[in-house]
Amino acid sequence: MSAVLFRNGLVLTMDDTHTVHPAADVLVVDDRIAEIGPGLTAPEGATEIDASGGIVMPGMIDTHRHMWQTAMRGYGADWTLTQYFVWYYLESGKHFRPEDIHAGNVLAALEALDAGVTTTVDWSHGLQTTQHADAAVDALQSVPGRFVLAYGNIQQGPWQWSASPEFRDFVNRRIRPGDDMLGFQMAFDVTGDPAFPEKAAFEVARELGVPVTTHAGVWGATNDDGIRLMHEHGFMTPSTIYVHAATLTHDSYHRIAATGGSVSVSTESEQSAGQGYPPTWQLRDHDIPVSLSMDTSVWWSGDLFSAMRSTLGADRSREHMEAHGRADTVTHVHLRAEQVVDWATRGGAKALGLDGKIGSLEVGKKADVVLLKNDHSPVMFPILNAYGHVAFQAQRADVHTVLVNGRVVKRDGRLVDVDLAGARAAVERTVEHLVGVMGEEAWQRGMNPDVPETKVLDNPYTYTEWDAGSAQWKHGGND
Repeated sequence: MSAVLFRNGLVLTMDDTHTVHPAADVLVVDDRIAEIGPGLTAPEGATEIDASGGIVMPGMIDTHRHMWQTAMRGYGADWTLTQYFVWYYLESGKHFRPEDIHAGNVLAALEALDAGVTTTVDWSHGLQTTQHADAAVDALQSVPGRFVLAYGNIQQGPWQWSASPEFRDFVNRRIRPGDDMLGFQMAFDVTGDPAFPEKAAFEVARELGVPVTTHAGVWGATNDDGIRLMHEHGFMTPSTIYVHAATLTHDSYHRIAATGGSVSVSTESEQSAGQGYPPTWQLRDHDIPVSLSMDTSVWWSGDLFSAMRSTLGADRSREHMEAHGRADTVTHVHLRAEQVVDWATRGGAKALGLDGKIGSLEVGKKADVVLLKNDHSPVMFPILNAYGHVAFQAQRADVHTVLVNGRVVKRDGRLVDVDLAGARAAVERTVEHLVGVMGEEAWQRGMNPDVPETKVLDNPYTYTEWDAGSAQWKHGGND
């Protein structure tokens, strides 16, 4: 038996009633939460962790991250969604070898654990071959986190890759039903083509009994026609995760709500890339379940603190803007910090069908636990509003300890038993390969898209102008 005891922390359980213990212990035995309460007795040989002055909470859950792209961290900081599509879908995504998928996934997995994200959906749409898929799984299983492989391939239509015998062989070899350390989804988009070619891939997913995750409501790419086709053919289910869902009509939101699906909101992505305005204000109106995600580190941060913060900001900004349009003032905001902390934990668990195992700190559940504590930071005190502190104040550097399935994977602010040097070397090889196959000029050009020409409008409040001929100011306004 192994045991870990968190002593005297502020405990956010995220259970059904959002119970908060101002000062309590959390006992983990093997892979389960054994007890929560004050003054617990430590089993013999238990590892005791002083949680005083900190917040003990469930591990966070990211329901949509393109982990294979992490080797290009920050490369697309100035991209639009169009430039992303051109680079990965049309021009350079095909250059990724299986070892490059592996390198990106390892780095992304370590990045997630470091930030207290204990479960991550690998929205892996760079799987050009099953060799790439094997490399993705090998990487995920080499890191002590909880993952879901969402299998996709942007170099083929989903009706093509899902029908291949190689795909079926991969599923039979690598995926074990009921494995809560490595789940499985199928990841593909529905363009709205009236012929609905994606129907064949949905039928494969139904036959395999696996959920589908899809980028829906992305401006210029996926729209209401895709939702309508899914609904008319009976492929909208409670396990379906709609990513972004930012440009849909009320009709589509009603269809999602009626069929019990959920939406993965990637606010930093939607704000920056152009999928549409982050839709939480619409999802709240339609009572659609929400989870949070970071999308890709080729652009944005890889932590859910940023997701919570940006989601609160975007939702409240929209609420104020709508009110101002009615000549009204918002006196009480609807979206609260407590709710986005729920979305970052329990919301993700519900979306993945794992709510009975993870997402909250409750006796009997799997021990995915995060301690936020940083005695060296002036930002970690005072903790007056715990939910507000998690959503607005805490950051990656404040993640003191992380447990996944009862195993300590981060302690005292450092990852435990990981090969960062090896991860760095693998990523450097990927970058070297991409630069080599593309050429230095193309590599640099891809990272630095053209800046649009800026036109300065005439200023109607210019009342005077300088007359160089007479070297004096002349009155230019109205008399």
